[in-house]
Amino acid sequence: MRYVFANCVLDMDRRELRRGSALIAVEPQVLDLIAHLIRHRDRVVSKDDLLGAIWHGRMVSESALFNRINAARRAIGDTGEHQLLIRTFPRKGLRFVAEVRQESPDPLPLPDRPSIAVLPFVDQGGEPGEGYFADGITEDLVTGLARIRWLFVIARNSAFVYKNRAVDVKQVSRELGVRYVLEGSVRRAGARLRITAQLVDAASGGHHWAERYDRELGDMFTIQDEITRNVAGAIEPRLLAAEGIRALSRSPGHLDAWDLVARAQTHFWRLTRTDCDAAIKPLQHAVDSYPDYAPAHGRLGFCRVFAVHMGWIAGEDGMASGRGHAIRAIALDDCDPWGHIALGYAAMMERRTEESIAAFGRAVLLNPSSAAAHSHLSRGYAFAGRFQAAVDHGGEAIRLSPLDPEMALFLGAIAVAHFTAGHYEEAVRHTAEALRLRPGFQGAQRLHCAAMAQAGRLAEARAYLATVLEEQPGLTTAWVRANVPYQTEALMDQFVSGLRKAGLR
Repeated sequence: MRYVFANCVLDMDRRELRRGSALIAVEPQVLDLIAHLIRHRDRVVSKDDLLGAIWHGRMVSESALFNRINAARRAIGDTGEHQLLIRTFPRKGLRFVAEVRQESPDPLPLPDRPSIAVLPFVDQGGEPGEGYFADGITEDLVTGLARIRWLFVIARNSAFVYKNRAVDVKQVSRELGVRYVLEGSVRRAGARLRITAQLVDAASGGHHWAERYDRELGDMFTIQDEITRNVAGAIEPRLLAAEGIRALSRSPGHLDAWDLVARAQTHFWRLTRTDCDAAIKPLQHAVDSYPDYAPAHGRLGFCRVFAVHMGWIAGEDGMASGRGHAIRAIALDDCDPWGHIALGYAAMMERRTEESIAAFGRAVLLNPSSAAAHSHLSRGYAFAGRFQAAVDHGGEAIRLSPLDPEMALFLGAIAVAHFTAGHYEEAVRHTAEALRLRPGFQGAQRLHCAAMAQAGRLAEARAYLATVLEEQPGLTTAWVRANVPYQTEALMDQFVSGLRKAGLR
């Protein structure tokens, strides 16, 4: 944005002030003060308003404030006694009274996929020189979010021009060409550290997510790593949800490859047969229309294999198609975690245990902040009977994204781990919570029934089997042995035994 007034031009994109043909040297805070007064020239701006906007609430002496105001007047040539540009209203504040013409540069076009800028986190106090921690959080978040292959992340240096500036997210959207903005602050008080972050839709100004993290001071790098992983992990599903809602509001004829993937994900999260079908349709459309688009192949491969596991589509056709799309996704983009997740799920269903765990592990390696990747690695370990690794990765998924739309899947994997370890009441508890979140989750239904039976709650298990059979009337122990991916005969026998006790034949 450029502001033209008197004989001055204030260019906020370049952070430059010119008076006539001369470039005026101005301190950053003075430049922001002038810009703030211009933006709010329809009213008197109070001292408290200036302190909040320019100094972000920090304690500033009266003399320091007046020095900056006087410097602003000198910079724009408003040094006469009549105050033609910046007028003082005693005990009220300041108002920019000159006529201003705004010149906006053409907005940068949005990329063909979701885009985000991480604004420099604001250092709200602490010891002198500690701004490095806020800068470190910002830089690590850019790196972490860049691991999300479907997300376009603005380079750190481009967003860093907003450091110590009062910014409008809509302005950021125009200047950087992004759909979302992540902003936050760091504050230290004694031995406590507080980090806040919020995800904002740059077009509407609406908030999609916000969180606060309180930590005891210790190894600053460890804290920095933990916070950045948690923020990046929580943001990915929120962005997916926001993109899905945006895609649902658009006409099917105007959806591009990414829109189709986002729309599919919105359906899949509900974990019902109908919604899985509704997810597969746009993904199939995406791979037909955009055959070289890796995210569509990866998610379609996963959805088809998962549908076989749930009993929603026939095993032979679903497995061959799912594995084929997974392999194609990896061939197109070996660094997209979803191709490896789909391949891992196919290998797990075919009881190639080590291949499955290796593929899920590759997805985690590619994006350590992906709650979904940790959840599926947890599932791979759980069906192999490796309790501690399954619980560790399942817990990490929940820590990374505690309000994730896929929480039922996270809990389901942990439930399998408890079941294979013989912790039947824990398995019942976790499946009950998964089913509270997603009542149509048939894998959790079957496990809930078997776990209650193995826990000795036979009357409840037999009554619940009727519910399971309503959802899957063709369920038999033979179907279970063919389609539920316990990796050893002993684990399969343990599961089938529970279902037999409940009355399944």
